[in-house]
Amino acid sequence: QVQLVESGGGLVQPGGSLRLSCTASRRLTSIDIMGWFRQIPGKERELVAQFGSGGRPNYADSVKGRVTISRDNTNTVYLQMNSLQPEDTAVYYCRIVVPLSGNYWGQGTQVTVSS
Repeated sequence: QVQLVESGGGLVQPGGSLRLSCTASRRLTSIDIMGWFRQIPGKERELVAQFGSGGRPNYADSVKGRVTISRDNTNTVYLQMNSLQPEDTAVYYCRIVVPLSGNYWGQGTQVTVSS
């Protein structure tokens, strides 16, 4: 199993920026698929950004150009979010897909965009 801990959420004004971090309990490998999702109460969890095949990032259309997913060489994945808008308000979750093992989620971090 892998434990994930998100951090970096909070309250930000429209147009502001936040960087979320997701730290795994073990070193990330090249076969781990890391991604960020978000969920608004009453709605389904949706993909925000994810490292796809070959390590290339994929982004939801709603965040393209405003969000960047990155990872370090050890155990952390980041989500840099710029030009935040009220519709970005949600709980943001980190997920790791470990082949032949399963999907693991963090506990989520709240992002609120409001003036």
